[in-house]
Amino acid sequence: MNAAVAQSAITDYKALVCIFLAGGNDSNNLIVPTIQSEYDDYATIRTNVLALPLSGAPNTVIPLSPLTNDGHDYGLHPACPELATLFGEGKLAMLFNTGTLLYPMTRVQYQSGILEKPPQLFSHSDQVTQWQTSIPDRPPLTGWGGRCADLLAAMQPDAPISLCVTLSGANTFEVGNIVSQYSVTTSGAINLSSVSGARLQTLTNILALPYPNLQIKAYADVGEHAIQTGGLLNAAIATTSAPTYWTVPFPTTVTSPTGGNPFGSSLASQLRMIARLIEAGNRSVANGGFGMKRQIFFCEVGGYDLHSGQTPGPGQSTTGSHANLLAELSQSMFSFQRAMEQLGLSGNVTTFTASDFGRTFPCNGDGSDHGWGSHHLIMGGAVNGQRTYGRFPTLAVNGPDDTNTGRWIPTTSIDQYFATLATWFGVDSGNLPNVFPNLGRFSTANLGFV
Repeated sequence: MNAAVAQSAITDYKALVCIFLAGGNDSNNLIVPTIQSEYDDYATIRTNVLALPLSGAPNTVIPLSPLTNDGHDYGLHPACPELATLFGEGKLAMLFNTGTLLYPMTRVQYQSGILEKPPQLFSHSDQVTQWQTSIPDRPPLTGWGGRCADLLAAMQPDAPISLCVTLSGANTFEVGNIVSQYSVTTSGAINLSSVSGARLQTLTNILALPYPNLQIKAYADVGEHAIQTGGLLNAAIATTSAPTYWTVPFPTTVTSPTGGNPFGSSLASQLRMIARLIEAGNRSVANGGFGMKRQIFFCEVGGYDLHSGQTPGPGQSTTGSHANLLAELSQSMFSFQRAMEQLGLSGNVTTFTASDFGRTFPCNGDGSDHGWGSHHLIMGGAVNGQRTYGRFPTLAVNGPDDTNTGRWIPTTSIDQYFATLATWFGVDSGNLPNVFPNLGRFSTANLGFV
């Protein structure tokens, strides 16, 4: 409680938006080295099934401009021109080879077993939990987003809605001891089915009655609060309901620039609702908004577990399931960033990606298997963009960054990744260990990307 009160002087508005790429994104094809010798290493191991063309084909790796800051050159998957635009505008940064770690670890330490590894590496459920809690070495009770919200809740005890809002149902990331996540759909608050008008008012009146039984009263209070909050939320977001409200529309369907049939975008719909909630959250209560100071959002899109069917086959690496997913990610993130700029909140909202793990560097046929370290994206007006952070792995099986099968040993811990975001969000240095208990095992608590 004392730690929370110490944070209560915050007066500005900020939001964190987590985009979780469920299944394990193959970030080896999201970000590709473009110096010829490094690209040759990439293409030889990935083969013509997964390796993206550097030149000569209609759809080639998109070079990032201006040149990056680590002495190497990189490009993005050809399905991601929007992300390349944001990088060029300085609103997107890339974090290389990050993952779950208990301690900094080298290949020698991994293979000798002299250092403890995160439990159940390469397991979907375990790694999702570890990514969302940032505590791999103990039973999970709360998520790191929930712990941030617990610390910052004291600055706004009368917040009309929860600091944590999810567009993808229950998640571990937003679980706190004090703050509970509030789940909404892409259409708004979840209302009671077939109960509206006079029936809804009657039910509300019944729930507000005094009850002698404490259990019944508690249940009634929860029901009444849910009805009131849902009505408040739906009223607050009504002003942004028209698709034409947004200068750069959120895509209702996505077509990859590398080819393929159009498909509906779950991610764009989720981010559109988050944009509406941010608009309402930043608006004062007097003007029909929530008057929030801090908000944390979670959305998720699946389909990234591509053991097979990642591409249609040899010579078709720029099309297929993974290309479609990255096109959706690129177009949806671009629209969301433009929405934040339209609201004048670009510098107040930071969006970041997370995923179960990366994937193996070698091809396993027409897909890739569960890996470990992966590359991630951070977007927003406060981001120190046009830059890369962390260290890109040496692209060699049995090389210095490989376990032994093309799974990169992370050189940056998720603790460092998330602590950097939490610091920007308003968690002070004295409270960072409360949110990230293992952070002190790593040399740098702030990576500087925001």
